[in-house]
Amino acid sequence: MNEAAQKLMIVFRTAPYGTIYSYEGLENVVMMAAYEQDLTVLFIDDGVLSLKKGMDSSAFGIKDFSPTFKALEPVYDVEKIFIDKASLESRGLSLDELIIQPELIDSDQVEKLMEEQRNFMMF
Repeated sequence: MNEAAQKLMIVFRTAPYGTIYSYEGLENVVMMAAYEQDLTVLFIDDGVLSLKKGMDSSAFGIKDFSPTFKALEPVYDVEKIFIDKASLESRGLSLDELIIQPELIDSDQVEKLMEEQRNFMMF
């Protein structure tokens, strides 16, 4: 496997319920964790809501999949998990309100992190 195929960032940008994007993103993280040498996960924009504790998905008629994010690091060895500070703050959230504790980064760090990636999957 060449270096370009090994470096992947999966970006969560959409709200977790109402569309299937966030769920598909989570499925892709789990699948790609088995194959990628260098997997990075970033939560930005409404994607930060995917990690909010106490989400109620019953109105959408789907099972709450957000607890699966808790397994990313200990089960799937996904260690590079980041969240955009501005996105979190603009939605009135803090790290204490999330089901996992990703690394909090500012917009300059988001930009730098994205520049370092070779491949992206956006959800």
